[in-house]
Amino acid sequence: MPKLKVYRTPIGFHDAYVAAPSMKAALRAWGTTKDLFSRGAAEVVTDAKLTKEPLARPGEVIKRARGTVAEHRKAAQSKDGAASKDKTAPEPKPAKRPPRPNRKPLEKAEQALSAAQQRHERALADIDHRLDALQAKRRDLARKQKSEVADLEEELAARESAYRRALDKWET
Repeated sequence: MPKLKVYRTPIGFHDAYVAAPSMKAALRAWGTTKDLFSRGAAEVVTDAKLTKEPLARPGEVIKRARGTVAEHRKAAQSKDGAASKDKTAPEPKPAKRPPRPNRKPLEKAEQALSAAQQRHERALADIDHRLDALQAKRRDLARKQKSEVADLEEELAARESAYRRALDKWET
């Protein structure tokens, strides 16, 4: 089993820890292909307190809050020092639902596909019918040719026999 290291990257108000055999495996566990290590956005962790839980669950991303709730609130304050909770935000209006998408283009495409399939089936059936007719015609032609060749071979044999008899008669 490869030796595991613990890696950390910040995500929002949390740090994401993962025990993995390599930096590449850690990036995969965090769901990114960008090299956070070369950018300084991720690092190897060696503190025993911080590595205990990730090493107990290798490959699983462990999130831990960075700072306290008070520190988070302080960071969320506006530039002039007033807490953001002092300002009341107006109630957001519900978003108006967009109109239902038009189905006609889909129906038109479905009809075009159906018509094309029927047209292609008819064309193939027509070709199959013509092939059947041509094969029947070929069989008839082959039968006639065979009969004609047999008749001609018979006639040739008869004439050859008559020629040999005439030749024998002439020589004697």
